[in-house]
Amino acid sequence: MIYFIEFLFRWAHVLFGMAWVGLLYYFNFIQGEYFKEAQADAKADALKKLVPRALWWFRWAALMTFATGAYLFLSLGAGVNQYIAIAALMGSIMFLNVWLIIWPHQKVICGIKEGDIAMSGAKALLASRTNVLFSGPMLFGMLASKHGTFGPGSGGMELASLTDFGFLMALAIVIALEVNAIVGQLRQLATVVGVVQLSVALTAVIYLILHLL
Repeated sequence: MIYFIEFLFRWAHVLFGMAWVGLLYYFNFIQGEYFKEAQADAKADALKKLVPRALWWFRWAALMTFATGAYLFLSLGAGVNQYIAIAALMGSIMFLNVWLIIWPHQKVICGIKEGDIAMSGAKALLASRTNVLFSGPMLFGMLASKHGTFGPGSGGMELASLTDFGFLMALAIVIALEVNAIVGQLRQLATVVGVVQLSVALTAVIYLILHLL
């Protein structure tokens, strides 16, 4: 019975994750680019009628992805390895970015509450771009933890020592990028091409560090 319950949680985790990350990519790759070209009245109508609906699904999909993922992570017990640990960290940060940065500032942008629209737009965009940046390595770590061939032993995976130099270096990179999401600037994250390229590069850097160091 416990295996069936775990399977249901894995299914739900992937299902909710598809909805969450799918909407994340929609906001960054499609809606944002459209708003750069849209007429003022069309943009205003979308901000009033479309964006709040999409944000409702976005934030609750994020919550359910996090909740089901937390259950699965805790069920691993001694089976936690560096790959799933760093992936779980990035997923948790992405969830917090949604609820503590993106959603509060999007409420200002959509006119749900008062505030500095320009400032909120910049804050929400940076956090959203950071989530796109993390999405690539986060998914890679989730898959590598179970199916990767990056270390010795059963299934090609090495159980983590979370004090290893490589893991601590990867952890420091993730934390530094999240600090930038809170108080930094867009820089190379400003464009869709830039954030996609950096996400691929971050994936390679983090998992080469975990594998080699």
